[in-house]
Amino acid sequence: MIKVGIVGGTGYTGVELLRLLAVHPDVQLTAITSRKEDGLPVADMFPSLRGRVNLAFSAPDNVDLTKCDVVFFATPHGVAMAQAPALLAAGVKVIDLAADFRIKDKDVFEKWYKIPHTCPELLDEAVYGLVELNREQIKGARLIANPGCYPTTMQLGFYPLLKAKLIDTTSLIADSKSGVSGAGRKAEIGTLFSEASDNFKAYGVSGHRHTPETSAQLQRYTDSPVSLVFTPHLVPMIRGMHSTLYARLTSDIANEDLQALFEKEYAGSAFVDVMPFGSHPETRSTRGSNMLRLALHRPGNGNMLVILVVQDNLVKGASGQAVQCMNLMFGLDETTGLQQIALLP
Repeated sequence: MIKVGIVGGTGYTGVELLRLLAVHPDVQLTAITSRKEDGLPVADMFPSLRGRVNLAFSAPDNVDLTKCDVVFFATPHGVAMAQAPALLAAGVKVIDLAADFRIKDKDVFEKWYKIPHTCPELLDEAVYGLVELNREQIKGARLIANPGCYPTTMQLGFYPLLKAKLIDTTSLIADSKSGVSGAGRKAEIGTLFSEASDNFKAYGVSGHRHTPETSAQLQRYTDSPVSLVFTPHLVPMIRGMHSTLYARLTSDIANEDLQALFEKEYAGSAFVDVMPFGSHPETRSTRGSNMLRLALHRPGNGNMLVILVVQDNLVKGASGQAVQCMNLMFGLDETTGLQQIALLP
């Protein structure tokens, strides 16, 4: 059994990890930390876990995480970088769901996250945990930078086109929407029910932290310079993410060949569903699951390709993806414990 510790178990990604790992056949939940909730039974805070998780929260100072095989950090930015070096030195594998190791350039990280990076020596070692694109590297990794939710949709949508050199890399556009759970489990005016309900708005238009992360990853797959315009929006739902991606074709290619390109690329990816050409994937078709669904459109049969991508921002966009990485790191099938079917209605 894989002994698992979770640092920061009280947020949405933390409880999502608990939901997934509590029924994982190869996992033993060993420690769940929360300084504020020290001693509180996990099931008292999250009744959905009654009978499944019998641990109590522990203050970080009261638990020895070096007894774990892997530790997930479901914490604010900056926490994992402070604790990862000691855990790695003790032979513990680390999966960070925050952004501490996503951006390789220390200066770029500090510019966007406004905090100093305290262990830049680990940036080169950290493996970016997007399984569909980095499967082999993840298998041998001891430190995983779990991708951002929006970047997951953008990269999986654009990647086959970049790889095949079919699009203008200088004019990529991503128009993305997320439910309010993406903002985390905290009291903020913008995510209060009376503020977010019956409302729709863009944010981060002049610059968002996920832009440099996504651009740097996309740049790995092309020799041409990547220019990405990314606009996120907040929609009045709890879970779900929808990205509408725009890419200008530079080659004369038939629609059926575009479809075949995506189907072939993701044929071996259990959690990417390439729907029939012209489909309209819905966020509810992924709710509670680790599935990402996408579909291609070509308005007027012109040179602009539209890729629609949906996922659950807390599962494939966060905790499910982290568990997918853990499975590979420990020699398991990547689908283990992640076969939940989306909830309908």
